[in-house]
Amino acid sequence: MRIGELSKRTGVSPRSLRYYEDQGLLTSSRSDAGQRHYSDAAVQRVSLIRQLLEAGLSSRVIATVLPCVDDPGDLDVAEETFRAMMRERDRIDAEIAHLIETRDALDVLVRANSRHRAELSTAREPVAQEV
Repeated sequence: MRIGELSKRTGVSPRSLRYYEDQGLLTSSRSDAGQRHYSDAAVQRVSLIRQLLEAGLSSRVIATVLPCVDDPGDLDVAEETFRAMMRERDRIDAEIAHLIETRDALDVLVRANSRHRAELSTAREPVAQEV
């Protein structure tokens, strides 16, 4: 199938499909005119790539993981994939820790602002109207 059909079947833009190919995540053959042609298996491959991207993996990490899908019986590939997944998990854990610190700092500011607003509201005295 050509890139337009793969795009329609997967809901992924032709531009993204070309990017996946440039990153080594997806392969195609070329016609004599240079048009890309994809196998029917490309639909499932694009679906997997999308799932991995939505899970927060970068295209670089996905490129490391996909060989395990392509050759599940290769122990070296499985080991490298495991290491890549653990590095990614460690990165996510570090991001979570940073987000928690950021949220805690924001909570301090929210509490300070709440106290300040309460002080301002009690400090207001009704203004007497002149007759």
